[in-house]
Amino acid sequence: MSLSGTGATGRVVRSGVGRRRVQTVVIAVATMMAVASAVVAGSLMVAAAAPFDHAFGKQQGAHIIAQFDPAEASAALLAETRKLPGVTASSGPYPSTVFRPVAQAGFPLPTLTLVGRSGPDGDVDRVDLKSGRWAQKPGEIVLAASFEGPGIGIGAAVKASDATRAPTLSIVGFAVSASGTADSWATPAQVDALASEGSPVTSQMLYRFDSASTAEQILADRKRLAASVGSGALLGTQSWLDTKRAADQGAAATVPFVMAFGVLGIVMSVIIVSSVISGAVGTGVRRIGILKAIGFTPGEVVRAYVAQALIPACAGITVGVVLGNLLAVPLLTNTEAVYGTVSLSVAWWVDIAVPAAALVVVGLAALIPALRAGRLRTVEALAVGRSPRSGRGQWAHRAMGVLPLPRPVTYGLATPFTHPVRALAMLLAVAFGTVAATFAVGLTSSLAAVGTSQDPESRAAVTVATTKANDVAPPPPPSAGGSVASPSPVGGSVAGPSEPKVADPAKVRSAITSQAGTRSFYGKTQAEVAVAGISGSVQAALYEGDSPSGGYEMISGHWITGTGQVVVPTRFLERTSTKIGDTVRVTYENDIADLRIVGESFDTSGSELQIHADMANFASAEPSTFLVEVKSGVSADEYAQKVAAIVQPLGGDATTDAPSGREGVLLIMSAMAVLLTLMLVAVAGLGVLNSVVLDTRERIHDLGVCKAIGMSPRQTMSLVLSSVAAIGVLGGLIGVPTGYALHSLVMPMMGRAVGTGLPSPVLDVYEPVQLLLLGLGGVVIAVPAALIPAGWAAGARTAVALRTE
Repeated sequence: MSLSGTGATGRVVRSGVGRRRVQTVVIAVATMMAVASAVVAGSLMVAAAAPFDHAFGKQQGAHIIAQFDPAEASAALLAETRKLPGVTASSGPYPSTVFRPVAQAGFPLPTLTLVGRSGPDGDVDRVDLKSGRWAQKPGEIVLAASFEGPGIGIGAAVKASDATRAPTLSIVGFAVSASGTADSWATPAQVDALASEGSPVTSQMLYRFDSASTAEQILADRKRLAASVGSGALLGTQSWLDTKRAADQGAAATVPFVMAFGVLGIVMSVIIVSSVISGAVGTGVRRIGILKAIGFTPGEVVRAYVAQALIPACAGITVGVVLGNLLAVPLLTNTEAVYGTVSLSVAWWVDIAVPAAALVVVGLAALIPALRAGRLRTVEALAVGRSPRSGRGQWAHRAMGVLPLPRPVTYGLATPFTHPVRALAMLLAVAFGTVAATFAVGLTSSLAAVGTSQDPESRAAVTVATTKANDVAPPPPPSAGGSVASPSPVGGSVAGPSEPKVADPAKVRSAITSQAGTRSFYGKTQAEVAVAGISGSVQAALYEGDSPSGGYEMISGHWITGTGQVVVPTRFLERTSTKIGDTVRVTYENDIADLRIVGESFDTSGSELQIHADMANFASAEPSTFLVEVKSGVSADEYAQKVAAIVQPLGGDATTDAPSGREGVLLIMSAMAVLLTLMLVAVAGLGVLNSVVLDTRERIHDLGVCKAIGMSPRQTMSLVLSSVAAIGVLGGLIGVPTGYALHSLVMPMMGRAVGTGLPSPVLDVYEPVQLLLLGLGGVVIAVPAALIPAGWAAGARTAVALRTE
């Protein structure tokens, strides 16, 4: 059966929908906006939880992965840790080391954590073998499934290192550990054989606890472990919370701001629908009386007015579901499922639950004013008609009349008090539109600040490299998971027939210092290191010289000022359960350094951890690039040409820097924020248009009287526009502080979703001038929406207006 019904009721519904075109469009657009944002938010929430949680529960994942020094903690001592309070299950000890294998094609894989296990099963971390079989004898290895790809498959061989006599390992399987306990597995004997002076064997233990759902509980569990084995025995730990966050962060960061827009859209829909139906009842009192006089029951009247809201709402909901699915696609593509086989398309039940909930919300919003229509007495409705009650708002007219303003303006300022409920709905619509605009300006500014802060090298005017850009060997083909990194320019790279000519860093440094235009510079290299307690390799940015100019924004602590120090991101502190002042052991090639954490950096570089340290901590490290600031008045292009002329014969090069493009996810989030804001502002404007149309039609007789006594068309327009200008000003005064507060609430939530705090440059983005202009946003929303009905009122002929009932 159709929603409009059949017979007389159906004709009334269809007539109302067709006659009230403005109201129909407003309801459809409002519900479309709310449904689209709700579908996106719901799909992201599902994507941010399902893949990891499903795999982690299936595998009995480890809450804490702990690395112990075998010299300080024997197997018997580690067995005693199984009995600690709170430990519900454990596995190990497993021998563990780090190594950097080389594929058959000659390119190196990242530094991998290798763990010796006799099989994939265990009380904790039941590794999921995706293909092949488990390693059963020396010379066999199982790799993480993310490495499977061209040239790296079952039966392929990898060398244990770039050394000439390094043993060859045959790949016999690919597996997934939801806990991230290792990147590769072999027999325990194979791990012992591959250990070296620079990569000694450690003991890995895996634990599950009865309380491990928060960072505080994980920290307490770690303290008990450290206390049970004595000082120096616990080398490091890795928390499951950080692994979960790394798996979820593709969608998690976008959930808070999309939910904020979704809530705004839903509230706006309720306000708009209630206002539209209430206005339809208020202006159709006489029509309701006629319907009752010809035999319509109160229930039929209620159903007719609810249906007049549900028909355009269904159209808006249908379009909103389609739009929400389209908007969710680019965000979900950044959240590929690494764990399990969960598809990251919009969940089917989201496409059902959201429309159903929207229909209920619209129906309830329309029901209250519809019930008022059903309770109207027939005789009263026929007698009153659609004119406003006499005397309503007269006090406002008297109060506004004393203002030193033209009479049409004071008349317009008093008009909203004739229908206070309608005026309140208009005020709320304008306020919510201003909230959305204020929030969007802050959000896009914060995202721009994030992009800038994550590209510190772009602050330098010139980059001088020890290799020519066109001589750098192409990176190895990525694996299916995209985790295979290209070889580092220095340290650990594998020589091959296309090995580029590398300039002596000392000569490059000398060429820079000899230039008169040099203001400051620092050297930098990007390398892979191993950090005790963390599975797999960690990216390390090593600096030489005046590095603060190329440093990241700091959340707490300070930037590196010398040797023995390291700056780490928030995720590192959470994953290792460490804090500023603690010491971590870092291995670079054959150099081992114990570094003290001195600062917490703002770093959103994805799931890979990146630490920052002084290059002098590692004897074998040398800079691969130099970042140069030139003196004021010196041309960066001319400077680069002079340096290039010196270093190119040596094998190096010099180029001017340009800021790198913003990350795709930041662009997507900014674009979505702008789109959702425009939709909300459009809905707010349509809500104002609807209210002004109702007011203008309702008061057309009064306007005819005003025209008859000499009011000009221009004065008529000023009367109508001034009736909404004050609402626009008040809506701006309410909306800007609310939008500011919403930004202050949502941005830290987005930061926590990706595992980092936020520095002040990302949070404090509003300028006083911006806030002032945003305060005028309410007027910008309200006044243009009233131009069409104001023009219609100004152009109406006096005789026609006077004859209108």
